[in-house]
Amino acid sequence: MLSVSIPVYNVAVAGLLAALTNEIKRKQLPIEIVLIDDCSSSRIKALNEPVCSSHTYITLLQNVGRARIRNLFTQYAHYDYLLFLDCDSLIDNPDFLETYLYHIETAQPEVICGGRRYPALCPSRQTRLSWRYGRECESQSVAQRNQQPNRSFMTNNFVIKKSLLQQIPFDERITDYGHEDTLLGFLLAQRHIVIQHIDNETVNNDIETNMHFLTKSETAIQNLRYILDFVEDKTQFIESVTLLRYGAHLARYPARLKLIQMLFRLAKPFLRWSFMHGFVSLTLFNFYKLGYWLTIIKCAKR
Repeated sequence: MLSVSIPVYNVAVAGLLAALTNEIKRKQLPIEIVLIDDCSSSRIKALNEPVCSSHTYITLLQNVGRARIRNLFTQYAHYDYLLFLDCDSLIDNPDFLETYLYHIETAQPEVICGGRRYPALCPSRQTRLSWRYGRECESQSVAQRNQQPNRSFMTNNFVIKKSLLQQIPFDERITDYGHEDTLLGFLLAQRHIVIQHIDNETVNNDIETNMHFLTKSETAIQNLRYILDFVEDKTQFIESVTLLRYGAHLARYPARLKLIQMLFRLAKPFLRWSFMHGFVSLTLFNFYKLGYWLTIIKCAKR
């Protein structure tokens, strides 16, 4: 009934597989596990191969990115529903898989999201930016996620019908990190497919360093600019993304726009230094993202 689909990239997955296989064996669940390695390092492959070999395990010879690798699972999964899990996930719910099976059997939904949770304590000052952002922006309750179900879509922990993913795949033009989930959630909404959110969280078990998280955030913003180049309904897409919506609002007021751009240019070195050293204000981080976005669109207009 359910194919657990795990894209793997430079993360050891023994702990995640142990949690999944223990529940499958204990409850005799109709579930398979499929893993596709997106050209990880030889060290990680050596760690993963012994624990992955008893499942469907494919290794790619070159990195294909977050969008294309998820589409590849439709070629190897045998069941009608795919459960996508990030390879750095931690499962601490002994009924995690059974919870998904219950919702599939009772509601036969198109897409379900289980949610994400971050550790209660920050691992270190060097990871505070990622941890704070995750705790306050991504770790949302079911009630919060269901307020805007398609805009709350995340790929770390979700179930989708295989036939639906074949009809509306992740856009493989997106090869770098960021917002492939935003685009898919938007495309599903345009097809009037409402994503269901349930309380079935995984824990993010790999908190990124401040520098890595900031760099990934910048790459994700660059991806938004790229998506705007090809998305058909640009107006609706802009409206569905908070950062783009704020940017479009500012564009109506040239004086305010220039002021924000100037402030960002002056404050950028200080903000980067603060974030790198673990002095984190999410208000300032949101300002940084807005300023970075305005810089990108300013350069694009030249």
